[in-house]
Amino acid sequence: MVFAAKEVTITMNNEPNNSASNDACYVIGVDVGTGSARAGLFDLTGKLISTAKREISLYREAGAIVEQSANEIWQAVCHSVREVVSAAQIDAKSVVGLGFDATCSLVVVGDEGRPLAVGPSEDPERNIIVWMDHRAVDQAERINELNHDVLRYVGGRISPEMETPKLLWLKENRKEIYDTAWQFFDLVDYLTWRATGSLARSMCTVTCKWTYLAHEQSWDASYFNEIGLGDLAASDFYRIGSEVVEPGTALAQGLTITAAEALGLSAGTAVAAGMIDAHAGGIGTVGYDGQPQSNLGYVFGTSSCTMTSTIEPVFVAGVWGPYYSAMVPGMWLNEGGQSVAGAAIDQLISFHPASGEAAKIAESKGVALPVLLADLAAEKFKDSFEAIKHAAGIHIVPEFLGNRAPFSDPNARAVITGLSMERDLKNLVAIYIAGVASVGYGLRQIIETQAAAGAKIEQIVISGGAGQHEFVRQILADATGKPIVAPQSDEPVLLGAAILGAIASDAFSNMRDAMHALSDVERIYHPANADVSKIHDRRFEIFKELQIAARHIRDV
Repeated sequence: MVFAAKEVTITMNNEPNNSASNDACYVIGVDVGTGSARAGLFDLTGKLISTAKREISLYREAGAIVEQSANEIWQAVCHSVREVVSAAQIDAKSVVGLGFDATCSLVVVGDEGRPLAVGPSEDPERNIIVWMDHRAVDQAERINELNHDVLRYVGGRISPEMETPKLLWLKENRKEIYDTAWQFFDLVDYLTWRATGSLARSMCTVTCKWTYLAHEQSWDASYFNEIGLGDLAASDFYRIGSEVVEPGTALAQGLTITAAEALGLSAGTAVAAGMIDAHAGGIGTVGYDGQPQSNLGYVFGTSSCTMTSTIEPVFVAGVWGPYYSAMVPGMWLNEGGQSVAGAAIDQLISFHPASGEAAKIAESKGVALPVLLADLAAEKFKDSFEAIKHAAGIHIVPEFLGNRAPFSDPNARAVITGLSMERDLKNLVAIYIAGVASVGYGLRQIIETQAAAGAKIEQIVISGGAGQHEFVRQILADATGKPIVAPQSDEPVLLGAAILGAIASDAFSNMRDAMHALSDVERIYHPANADVSKIHDRRFEIFKELQIAARHIRDV
């Protein structure tokens, strides 16, 4: 099954841009998510000037296979970058830096970057194993049984969403492709290679998803030998990254002539080592007050990611990390999240008999279906207390694609209880509210697990499309019991990528200064009163009880 790409979407800041004729400098952030490639043009105060988006294809096959095309993604990136420059009516020479972020998907290429087929389609253009692909569950379980010391830095258990299980799957199931491959890239490292020719890998990608030990500045060869990938160690890790640099590091001599022509920029423009998309969201948000250790970055998109920065390493069972300098240089990162978050809400409401009617209303209003439901809830209920009362009796564990954290359990599945025979829009809104609250309970579970291990946070800084609605933010504040901080930027992930470009261009001397200077807060949503807290406390206990019950019965 393929979901085809669509045309570019362009947006402009409502305020006029009067700086096109002067000596102003700009940076571009590029964000490649699961469904689209986006570009954002920013000035050096963090103001967003223009954005552009091009959707990208997603191929699904039986066996939890999900694939994409690296060539298609590169073309989508080039179109989007050209469009933001054109829409802003600036001279391309005034763009001084370019930063990339992307999903943690595995790109497989042969000599000179030739794409290689990674699945049974045998289509070489489908050369990306997408982050959500779960074909390597068996390989992950076998790796976990070995209990190598490296696993301490991934919460004790490797995930099939990470790259070494996927590499092992390739070696065991498509050995000719594995042997032929010249390079195995994380997607963002592929994009920076395509832009500059540099094979340097980002410390963010290889530490978080490939088991690189950043605090030791080395790979652990014994791990690769033990799990069956010793050939990668034998070649000094050339195929997965002999050179590893911090995010924001300027790569090679900047844009190559070929890449510059494709992107519509100047050759030599500074290009930064990139980041995983969620981590770019963290860079664009958690440093707004100069206290990244107090702020949990929460990227609420198709999936969700939680990012907690600590001064000393904190080991949390079921939570990835601690990773050194993977996001904020010099700090340790614990990374959790939910395998599906916004996608869980989509899945949940799609089951309801009224979803078709609601989808037509949403289309007529020009909004997404979840946005329509959030609007209806906000209009109907005077406060979040009335809203959560409307969802009484409906309880959900939204683990449609497993539990990423804190259990690192890819076999976990969703639970929905309290359904009735109601078929109307009112009931659909109730289920939507319960679904959003359930995402909040999953987030709360991660926060409490981390706090018990010593990684405490004061507030949650939110980003991502699924978390942009005021109603959603308030429900999440109530469900977690923590303030939800909404960043000033409408595009904090793009801003995070642009911050990397700003650092690479020497506009800022270091990451923390750039984070503090270019990001700010718009509003803080505080948890509601004690009556609301009591409801959510009880619902959270039910959430955990349902998780336990689901684990108990799932093999029957």
